[in-house]
Amino acid sequence: MLPTGQPVSVTVFRVDAFTDRPFAGNPAAVCLLDTARPDDDLERIARELNLPATAFVLARGSGHDLRWFAPATELELCGHGTLAAAHALWEAGALAADAVARFATKAGALTARRRDGWIELDFPVEPAVPAGAPGPLLEALGVTPRHVGRNRFDYLVEADSEATVRRVAPDFAALASIETRGVIVTAASASPEFDFVSRFFAPRAGIPEDAVTGSAHCALAPYWGARLARRELVGYQASARGGVVRARLAGPRVLLSGRALTVMRGTLSPDERSSGRQAR
Repeated sequence: MLPTGQPVSVTVFRVDAFTDRPFAGNPAAVCLLDTARPDDDLERIARELNLPATAFVLARGSGHDLRWFAPATELELCGHGTLAAAHALWEAGALAADAVARFATKAGALTARRRDGWIELDFPVEPAVPAGAPGPLLEALGVTPRHVGRNRFDYLVEADSEATVRRVAPDFAALASIETRGVIVTAASASPEFDFVSRFFAPRAGIPEDAVTGSAHCALAPYWGARLARRELVGYQASARGGVVRARLAGPRVLLSGRALTVMRGTLSPDERSSGRQAR
């Protein structure tokens, strides 16, 4: 637990990821730690901040340890949390503007670098193989699928059109009964600006709908890359906030690019007079 009776504080950034305008994209909190903290503290902080992802960053050697927590669970792979973490390190001056952010995570070594105003993430490909749909899935989505696949994280369901993807209004209780991190619903884009659109639902992780899901594009990129015979693609996640993800396939890796901006910066600290925590 965070020590009581001692001044302990954590610098916190709130970052909107996969967007270049405030209050769009996917919000993440980034906590820059000065020392390792127990898991129960990280879990409580993530619940308190109550964002789709809270990234905890701790300098170690020439890089940083990185962990991500949703309000209800720790995440094994998180794109927007990684994008936000790299952005916060550059903003805080913890990394030089032209330095590569190197992260040790539960998903292995990940990197982020700045390229032409975008942040490029080097992530593993997570292809979804054809799979049968579990009983509640299609009824919960209200979709007649063109394809159903699954990787180690999520189900991927291709719908017949972008309009269908945008209309999906899931039964979240039914989705939460399925043994999976989340469900990706996708279709070819109706606009020449994008190659495909998607939405992502993860009620089991405490996130009914995620705004822009970088890690889902580890499945979307190889899926649409094969369908369209393309190595470079642009996806739009059609949530209420919306966001753009560029993807470039590179063998067993996929380079995901997005923009980010800081919307708030502050300090999270325990109140020495009680066991509570407060932001100031």
